[in-house]
Amino acid sequence: MDMKQHCVKLSVQPSRGLVDEKFTVLVQNLLPGFQLTIHALHQCEDGHSWEAFAHYTADATGTVNVSQDPSLGGTYSGVEPMGLLWNLRPVPGSKTGLRWRKMNVQTPMGVTISVYQGHQTEGFLDQVLLASVVVERWYMAPGVRRVPITEGGLTATLFLPSGPGPFPGLLDLWGWGGKLVEYRAALLASHGIASMALDYFIPQMTKETGRMVDIDYFETAYRVLEQHPQILGSSIAMLGLSFGVGVTLRMAVYSKGLKLSCAVCISGSHVQPIGGSVEQILTYFHGNAYKVRYDENNQVIWRDVMLPIPTDPSLKVDMGRLQCPLLLVVGEDDQNWPSSESAMDMREMMERAGNSHLLTVLSYKNAGHLIEPPFTPFTRASTFKTGTNPPTKVMALWGGELVAHSRAQEDAWRKTLVFLRENLYGGMKHGALFSNL
Repeated sequence: MDMKQHCVKLSVQPSRGLVDEKFTVLVQNLLPGFQLTIHALHQCEDGHSWEAFAHYTADATGTVNVSQDPSLGGTYSGVEPMGLLWNLRPVPGSKTGLRWRKMNVQTPMGVTISVYQGHQTEGFLDQVLLASVVVERWYMAPGVRRVPITEGGLTATLFLPSGPGPFPGLLDLWGWGGKLVEYRAALLASHGIASMALDYFIPQMTKETGRMVDIDYFETAYRVLEQHPQILGSSIAMLGLSFGVGVTLRMAVYSKGLKLSCAVCISGSHVQPIGGSVEQILTYFHGNAYKVRYDENNQVIWRDVMLPIPTDPSLKVDMGRLQCPLLLVVGEDDQNWPSSESAMDMREMMERAGNSHLLTVLSYKNAGHLIEPPFTPFTRASTFKTGTNPPTKVMALWGGELVAHSRAQEDAWRKTLVFLRENLYGGMKHGALFSNL
């Protein structure tokens, strides 16, 4: 059955929305039983192209609804409403080790969704194109303001939600890769939380002095949030991923200048020499470099560097002293940090101290290290340049299995927003509505 002369209708609703907002892909005016391929194509800011595609068969009404109908093959199978996003992977022939990341949050992630005749697997440019639309996924909702921060020697970006405020605040720390990563903070601001993304491995201060930052750098960032006229100084959280978890836990437990309302820690550990600077913590880890392993593909596995979890109290944050609610997000196949073992030890420490009521653990089987906002394309391993001076380039194994990891990202994000709202807003729902634009 040739559909060239048939007017196929393709709609994606909403065509503009936040990246964590689901959309519906609907194909109509097909012949009953017609076989088709729905293809998603995205070009990253670095010029590399990513794609996902799925095979469908039209129902008796000549319709395919991706939210309800199963994919019969392609890059994913089954009923996956957002599979065209989280299943994106580099197109064939791309260089190895790519990882998807949004660098400019002031522009959308543009995805071209197309319908092709038949069950296709390659050469889409040469196939029969029946319909095509471009959808936009944003990290910044309308009205969110992006404010570069340099005061106090900081290298940071503050994202303020739409409206006059005041808003609760959050300090957002990424990991060892360095650089200023803004997209998670922008998305949190789109949900009503003023969020500051902070570069702390190679900020401008380090470039100028050659010295790594110390703990007072993070206290300065907290004070900037606390004193901002549009931020509720009494309602501030910290969120850390990977190396940022250790910093977050240390600040929450030991810093006299901070009084956090809550903390979220993703894929990290409490293991570190207490009282050490960031540089001394890295030196401690480097001292265990002999424990680093490589898999059959020569991908580096770092998780053993902190194993076994020390019993020496001087080598881990005293979680029994924590006084604010803590959400731990753990991928049980994390090959980068021993996040599962660390979570178990933290729970035991808090149970002994009588403060385990403050702890919530979200642990996900077959999820890896990079637990990001929903529908972020999965990366099991990628090229990684450490935030050291000089940087070292390796192929890092993050871990995780495609479907399980993608499910974990969606579930963890939803529960993280609930946790933050409960502890920062008292459970009231805030955030901009975007689907009507």
